[in-house]
This record gives sequence, C-alpha cells and structure tokens, in this order.
Amino acid sequence: MPKIKTHKATVKRFVITKTRKIKQRKAGQDHFNARESGNVKRNKRRDIDSGKELEKTIKSLMPYN
Repeated sequence: MPKIKTHKATVKRFVITKTRKIKQRKAGQDHFNARESGNVKRNKRRDIDSGKELEKTIKSLMPYN
C-alpha cells in the first residue's frame, strides 16, 4: 500500500498535542494591531484550541503527526 500524503498547509497551521488535542494560532495578527487594546494584543499571542467540528478532517490531512 502506498503512503498517504500529508497536506502541508494543514501541518503549518495546526499542531497536535500529546493528548491528541489540536492547537492553532489566534487569527488576525498580521496588521492593524496598533489600534487594539492591550488585552486584545495579549490574547492574540496565545494559541487556541481548534473546534471539534474540524477535528476528524484535520487529523485525516495529517496522518503521521
């Protein structure tokens, strides 16, 4: 059987933790951040958990991670 190809864009955006949870970066960090309040800036630095609805899809696109 051939190997399953990994979807490289998915690998760059998501990380699977040791407990099989999916983490991703908070969106909206590229520009227009000077107008944001300090709380919003700090919250954008954190990783967030990905939703359950895409979990099966993301794991199928990353078979070896």
